[in-house]
Amino acid sequence: MPGGLLVMWEMWVIALIALTTGLAGIVMVVLALPGIWFMVLASGLCMWWQPDIISVKAVVTLAVLGIISEATDIVASAAGAKKLGGSKRGAVGAIIGTMLGAIFGTVFIPIPILGTILGGILGAGAGALMVERGIVKMTWTDSLKSGGGAAIGRTVSIFVKLGLTIVAGLFFVTAAFV
Repeated sequence: MPGGLLVMWEMWVIALIALTTGLAGIVMVVLALPGIWFMVLASGLCMWWQPDIISVKAVVTLAVLGIISEATDIVASAAGAKKLGGSKRGAVGAIIGTMLGAIFGTVFIPIPILGTILGGILGAGAGALMVERGIVKMTWTDSLKSGGGAAIGRTVSIFVKLGLTIVAGLFFVTAAFV
């Protein structure tokens, strides 16, 4: 096979890998899984296989998007709780509640994907509320405000992370052709 056709074939294979991992990454993010990091791993493997097609710069760019995404995810629920008067402990409760809520939501809300999302949002609110009321000893009103802020922050986080994952997926696919 002539060199040009081989490179073209490999470029299309990498583009297909990028498209597949991009779509899988989006679904993973909705399920509260590390979708962008899945793309970073796939892009790193593609770079190792074909460094002329996927560059180090592309992998680093995806990793930076992943870091921004994770920072947003961690900060959003905590910031939502904090903005409405929550404590640092309440913010930690929101983060733990998000993880537990996503797991329980997946199991107990029998609507695919939506159960995980709702579970994470409700878990963030419940985690902040329980910590604020049970450990910090805030009033019910203040605890509810903190929990509501955590739930709103988690909702914002989901949309921001989803947007960044879509950008990362498009970037990964585009990187195979540029």
